[in-house]
Amino acid sequence: MGITIGLLNVRRSILIQAPPGRVWQEFESFERIGSWFGRGHDLHRFEPKPGGHVEMSVVIDGERRHFGGRVVVFDPEREVTFESNWRPPHAWPVPTFFTLRLTPVYEHTLVEIFHHGFERFGPDAADNLQDYEEGWDGKHLKALRAIVES
Repeated sequence: MGITIGLLNVRRSILIQAPPGRVWQEFESFERIGSWFGRGHDLHRFEPKPGGHVEMSVVIDGERRHFGGRVVVFDPEREVTFESNWRPPHAWPVPTFFTLRLTPVYEHTLVEIFHHGFERFGPDAADNLQDYEEGWDGKHLKALRAIVES
């Protein structure tokens, strides 16, 4: 499947009572993904195709900071992975990655969100991983499940 997820990752998951094809419909356009993924941050751009771009922003210490990057994996009904890096002056030397992965489980779908690639930061990996581990919750996935199962 798609990109390899390194050992240093933040992972959140949910089981949705629908097949992957139905869940994937919520990944097929900016409007659809924005209805559940744009929570806690603003989603400004999502181009659902290989080489497309994703742009989001969040307010930190009263300052709006933009982040995102190129779509590196777009495998319908299975995975979308995109680069994530802050825009200057907050940019990292290399991006991390967001992976949204769908796995069939009986007639349901396990949906996982990974924020990964922290090992690319070398000695700073542990601190960066911990900061993101503490900041992530399940609100995105709960919103997705509510849309799909309604």
